Amino acid sequence: MRKMDSKVLVIATHNKDKLSEFEAILHPHGVKTKFAGDFNLEFPPETEETFAGNARIKAHFVARETQLPAIADDSGIMVSDLDNQPGVKTADWAETPNGRDYKKAMTKVWKLLEEKQSPLPRKAKFCSTICVAWPDGHDEIFEGFVNGQIVWPMRGEIGFGFDPIFMPDGYEITFGEMSKADKNLISHRALSLKAFAENCLDA
Repeated sequence: MRKMDSKVLVIATHNKDKLSEFEAILHPHGVKTKFAGDFNLEFPPETEETFAGNARIKAHFVARETQLPAIADDSGIMVSDLDNQPGVKTADWAETPNGRDYKKAMTKVWKLLEEKQSPLPRKAKFCSTICVAWPDGHDEIFEGFVNGQIVWPMRGEIGFGFDPIFMPDGYEITFGEMSKADKNLISHRALSLKAFAENCLDA
């Protein structure tokens, strides 16, 4: 496992919500983060069929372009009774001609579960795969998962994406109702970033 010889990381995302989570989780480890948007980078298409494959596309592209270590996340929600969809296509389910509409995507998930008469609780899992890439082409992969269930109606406006319909196991509130600080302790992205920090940052 390669250790970071620099505490400067470029976060390979244009998603400001993800950016804030990365910063909140990494800064206590002494990491100075830069934003891919600061370099005016447009990512290549995410053409892989796995979270790891798409995370690698973004991280390696940014590392090559900036000549700095880069970190990328590909994440999504997997719903058991929908054959683990949306999964890698989570963001695609929200695409509309006018941008991403996650309320529409969440409604679609619930409608499909209702059509299947899926039994309660409707199990789901949030997944996050982190790729850290170096300019020389080396990379490390870390994963994080959090189990829970799909609930309806949507609850909370604190999170983003599918957070308002995902209630993690052991909690009575959704990610959409949870404070950012609390979510950053238990989320799928928090767990994958924790694994990265323990293996590549901490002594």
